[in-house]
Amino acid sequence: MLLVLCVDLDDDLGRKTDHDTPVIGRERVERAAVDLATADPEDSDVNVCFEGCHLYDRITDETVEVAVVTGNERGDVAANREVGDEVDTVLASLATGEDVRALVVTDGAQDESVIPVIRSRVPIDGVRRVVVRQAQDLESMYYTFKQVLSDPETRGTILVPLGILLLIYPVAVLADLLKLPGSTLGVVSALLGLYILARGLAVERTIDRVVERARTSLFTGRVTLVTYVVAAALLVVGGVTGVDLVETLRATAGGRLGPGQTLAALVNGAVEWFAAAGVIASLGRITDEYIAGDFRWRYLNAPFYVIAIAVVLHGVSAFFLALPYADLAYLAAALAGGTLLGLFSTLAFAIAEQRAPRRPDSKAA
Repeated sequence: MLLVLCVDLDDDLGRKTDHDTPVIGRERVERAAVDLATADPEDSDVNVCFEGCHLYDRITDETVEVAVVTGNERGDVAANREVGDEVDTVLASLATGEDVRALVVTDGAQDESVIPVIRSRVPIDGVRRVVVRQAQDLESMYYTFKQVLSDPETRGTILVPLGILLLIYPVAVLADLLKLPGSTLGVVSALLGLYILARGLAVERTIDRVVERARTSLFTGRVTLVTYVVAAALLVVGGVTGVDLVETLRATAGGRLGPGQTLAALVNGAVEWFAAAGVIASLGRITDEYIAGDFRWRYLNAPFYVIAIAVVLHGVSAFFLALPYADLAYLAAALAGGTLLGLFSTLAFAIAEQRAPRRPDSKAA
């Protein structure tokens, strides 16, 4: 007796229809295939079931039976075990004294991974892999590409880099005609590299979140929107000031400035501006928290911490640069002052928070 065994390892039949598995018998398998095709016309297991019915009808020289066995949606070792259990159920239901052999029907290599499990229960005469003929045609390839390129995310991933690559030659020709510098190719390549890097790091999602947060802050009247802009401007000014100090000290030292002195000069020139940016940004955040009713006294530690860190960095950097006023006493005063400022602010606001506890939220009430 020949058993045509249709394998659905990920249990599409059980998940998408109301059929219990295993499905045994020509009529039941055909009905299950029709129901699966109705539920999901694109499922390849539909063709596996119909192929099993086709083989059942075509084999007339011996006794034949057809059945569908399934695993589970994970398609792992547990799925193979479930397929083996269902094969045992099918074999137990066959009321025949003949030796049973199996012809396995699958739709790909994943389902064929269960063949050793089936072979351990019944001899296998062959394996039939069902491939839809249309999928091998140029027409199917055309519609597949059309469907892929209709997706906005896929279209941006494929077409934008391809478009940039195709623009390299005409841009280079135009640059040659206009007598522009020969760096055009490098600029286009840099744009392509930046785009690929942004796609790989998902930078566009971060940008979208920042823009959405800025828009929300703008329409809800958040002070942080203004203070962050001011802080960013102060950071830029601080960076420029630090670089200017490095250049000034390098010119004074005859063009020679060590790595440590360069770093100290950058910090010394920029730390005041950076501290101002940190204080302004933290005050804006504190204001928003107070307006929203989520204020805590310990939030006031932020500007004092920023000032304390700035005092320490300024003292250390000035000492390393051997500035006229930066002797050992100045360094000790900066370190002690920054430490005491941080400790005092922490202690003071902790006491204030204990003596003036936060009022319960109206939501909690």
